Amino acid sequence: MGSFELICPAGNPAALRAAVDAGADAVYLGFRDETNARNFPGLNFSRPELAEAIAYAHARSVQVFVAINTYPQAGNLAPWQRAVDDAAQLKADAVILADLGLLAYAAKHHPDLRLHLSVQASAANAEAIRLYREAFGVRRVVLPRVLTVPEIARLNAEVDVETEVFVFGGLCPMAEGRCSLSSYATGLSPNKQGVCSPASHVRYEPRGEALASRLGGFTINVFGAGEPAGYPTLCKGRFVPGGGTSRDPAYLFEEPTSLNALALLPELKAAKVCALKIEGRQRGKAYIAAVVGAYRRALDAFERGLPVPALDLEAMVEGGAQTTGAYTRAWR
Repeated sequence: MGSFELICPAGNPAALRAAVDAGADAVYLGFRDETNARNFPGLNFSRPELAEAIAYAHARSVQVFVAINTYPQAGNLAPWQRAVDDAAQLKADAVILADLGLLAYAAKHHPDLRLHLSVQASAANAEAIRLYREAFGVRRVVLPRVLTVPEIARLNAEVDVETEVFVFGGLCPMAEGRCSLSSYATGLSPNKQGVCSPASHVRYEPRGEALASRLGGFTINVFGAGEPAGYPTLCKGRFVPGGGTSRDPAYLFEEPTSLNALALLPELKAAKVCALKIEGRQRGKAYIAAVVGAYRRALDAFERGLPVPALDLEAMVEGGAQTTGAYTRAWR
């Protein structure tokens, strides 16, 4: 088995150049619309920008994957099918899809286009992955962040599809493609509109010396004086169970923390993982350059059998905390 591929995020053209220059093997990105799961103002690529991005990346032997990983709605397939057509026409190296109908469309109309199964499809067992392989010719599966390393190893032993796993960045504790928390609070979801906790529904309200973060009609968190205020997503909010007043608010779903699986490189290699993915298409080019560069140095050292250098990424992690997440966590 060869070296790990380092798959890096790009939310805009500047971030793409930063990722390529810092050592990415491939960059993943999306069109500027609801067809991808990071549909936020100021992010993503127009068609001319994608053409320029692909030219820049290919000139440096870096691949470009286009995420078209939200779910088309009945009677409105055109934006998703057009995204697949345009990605193929612009010579993207792969499209990252989740929807069964869109996978069928891509396989039928673009048989030479490489298909990757998005984490949004939440395929976490060999039977599901074999179905995607046999029905649509899927070449790679991005595994959901709910599996332990031994589970990934057992899965890889049963399928003939490349697997890609997240190793750094925001940690979503839900089974991807099935989370409805944002939709509950705002009417907009990552699965359909490509937005988890859209900025248009976010408000920060002073409460004396404290600061409340709100999403839609819900208070997600109250930060004390001097306490860093995070972005209000329901899964990272502090709440009182049962609406009682006898207990202090607590992080009921997930504390603010970032995934960092660098310490698990030997185990992931032994498990026959093909590619390592960094999360963060909403991040700026300085973040991208720092994280991608650090992981590039670490992977190069690992592949040469040298000590893996420590990553100075404390300033880049959410809440100042890092975790290996579900790879080693006991609960499910």
